[in-house]
Amino acid sequence: MFAVIKTGGKQFRVAHHDVVTIPKLEGEVGSTVTFDQVLTLSHDGGIEIGLPGVTGAAVAAAIVSHGRGEKVIAFKKRRRQNSRRKRGHRQHHTVVRIDAFSLNGSTFEAPPKPARASKPVAPVAESAAEA
Repeated sequence: MFAVIKTGGKQFRVAHHDVVTIPKLEGEVGSTVTFDQVLTLSHDGGIEIGLPGVTGAAVAAAIVSHGRGEKVIAFKKRRRQNSRRKRGHRQHHTVVRIDAFSLNGSTFEAPPKPARASKPVAPVAESAAEA
């Protein structure tokens, strides 16, 4: 299952348990936010494509953290005129974890995350241990 949501003037393809960095949202860390602008929603019954959005669809997510992106330097120089300008900018962003999808009141919860299988450890040969 996946959905395409629109927030902050950008579109994001999200699935269950995805951790996505999006433009800044208001809200406390740990609170739940709902995205109502769902452009496409894939579920067990098929795929819903909206014009422009799927009516009755929503995506629920939990806010993980707030932060700032990498610094972007804007440097302008006019040659032979002793003129230059340097500016820096760091964009604010919010990290969210996708929890559930809903369509017309029915909620599609995230399936439990599969446990990681540990790699088997090779037994140590006795001849190598004695040496």
